[in-house]
Amino acid sequence: MNYRAPVEDILATMRHVAGLDRLIADGLTPELDGDMTQAVLDEAAKFASDVIAPLNRIGDKHGSTLKDGVVTTPPGWKEAYTAWAQAGWNALPAPEEHGGQGLPALLQSACTEMWNSAAFAFALGPLLTVGAIEALHAHGSEHLKETYLAKLVSGEWMGTMNLTEPQAGSDLNALRSKAEPVGDGTYRITGQKIFITYGEHDMTENIVHLVLARLPDAPAGTRGISLFLVPKYLVNADGSLGEHNDLRCSGIEHKLGIHASPTCSMAFGDKGGAIGWLIGEENRGLACMFTMMNNARLNVALQGVAIAERAYQQALAFAQERKQGTALDAPKGAPMSPIIVHPDIRRMLMEMRAKTQAARAIAYQVAEALDRSRREPDEAKRKAAAERTAILTPIAKAYATDIGVEVASTGIQVHGGMGFIEETGAAQHLRDARIATIYEGTNGIQAIDLVLRKLPLSGGQAVAGLIAEMRDVVGEVEAANTPGFGRTGARLRAAVDALERATQWMLATIGSDQGAVLAGATPYLKLFALAQGGTGLARKALATRADDKPTGDLATARFFAEILATEAPALELAVTEGAGAVADAAAVFAA
Repeated sequence: MNYRAPVEDILATMRHVAGLDRLIADGLTPELDGDMTQAVLDEAAKFASDVIAPLNRIGDKHGSTLKDGVVTTPPGWKEAYTAWAQAGWNALPAPEEHGGQGLPALLQSACTEMWNSAAFAFALGPLLTVGAIEALHAHGSEHLKETYLAKLVSGEWMGTMNLTEPQAGSDLNALRSKAEPVGDGTYRITGQKIFITYGEHDMTENIVHLVLARLPDAPAGTRGISLFLVPKYLVNADGSLGEHNDLRCSGIEHKLGIHASPTCSMAFGDKGGAIGWLIGEENRGLACMFTMMNNARLNVALQGVAIAERAYQQALAFAQERKQGTALDAPKGAPMSPIIVHPDIRRMLMEMRAKTQAARAIAYQVAEALDRSRREPDEAKRKAAAERTAILTPIAKAYATDIGVEVASTGIQVHGGMGFIEETGAAQHLRDARIATIYEGTNGIQAIDLVLRKLPLSGGQAVAGLIAEMRDVVGEVEAANTPGFGRTGARLRAAVDALERATQWMLATIGSDQGAVLAGATPYLKLFALAQGGTGLARKALATRADDKPTGDLATARFFAEILATEAPALELAVTEGAGAVADAAAVFAA
């Protein structure tokens, strides 16, 4: 089953939930209007559906291979990427002074979703390149920018992120890679890195690695980490490629999913040290890398949305064609009916649809806030938008990627036994989705970041503002008096009330019992996502309803509120009263 980008729903979410229309009306996107947005989305959808999507199954079956130090991507991969880059898609959000189009993150996010729905493993390489461009543009020297940015922006070269080492995963305090200064602003990098996405491949002629390493006199811990640009091929003064740098791919991982994405082990310095250049200040590398990582966390959230959308489309098509049993109101002796007539199948499909669209709503709201944090002329508004971005980013990353796994799993269930068979392709979505909850900061780390660092922003006023916005939406739903909403208003009000009480408990407890706060972090994040996602769907339904007649948006918002958001009060209890049970669990694991 092929993929067709849901352009109508994507655009409606951009306009009515994320606030594209307000961005345009406020003059913050002079290079973009409604017609151009539609045109870009239509062209992106066509490329995703017609060029990239047919490669998804091929990539899963063939994978990427390593032989004699050379990584080869699956058939058609390189040609599709070349066409994609030449069409200008890689340059969409990049700075104009380096050949980019400078378009908003919100528009880029919609396209990113499409690329990942079409082929998750294909989109991973460009995803990291976008982050490398941002980090280099924000922190690189003029020389590095002039040498590398134009080629990265055009897509002629790709970028990577080199953090993880065998002994240093989430805890970068344990990082051991070294950087020795050799004069003329250059360093020799030695060390081992693992799990490096697109660390080696045949899709571009050069690969620009961003590598974390320690200087000889660096302080211990994360305060002593620096960031270096280390290219696969050194670049000559005239811009041509020179000799191969002292780095190599020492292996590629055999993974549960995303088989076509080469996940590499990288060795730096077999012959004395790979040549690299400092990005930003010495011992401030992690701060520079977070520019790249925060971009990646939004994009990983979009991966969760994307894989859920693909799994939903496939399950829906299967349910419309597969015949088993008969409808409840079918006459005796009637032929078998498509399984979509059965209430439990409809429930599963609506759950897939509602979760996917709620996750999309949250992710797109992050992108819009990111745009405002960069484009608002007023400093106070930029700060408010930056804090909104900071709060919503971990929620989007964790919730959307959890949803990717859940929806892909439900998709297999809709297929029944056929879903467990690789030939249908349903299983691939679950295998591919599983990594997104782990990389770019595990979802548990996202929850910790949310409760310890993001809730206290501006003394709790930033999160209070978000909750107030949710209450406004609930009020609009209740005032609309639209029968199609059912009990949506009441259920969302209960969810927002639960979130507000849990938030107040979190803020009051952070200073006195951090263990209790950490024990409730993950259920708190999910509670926040239910309220944020549910009010987002309601906002879209309010904007798209017509003559109070049932619509897809109305039905989806109602289902989310009445079926899924009802978990909110229970999550509140897990947050505020669950710490003791978590603490007592220590006895279970005692030696």
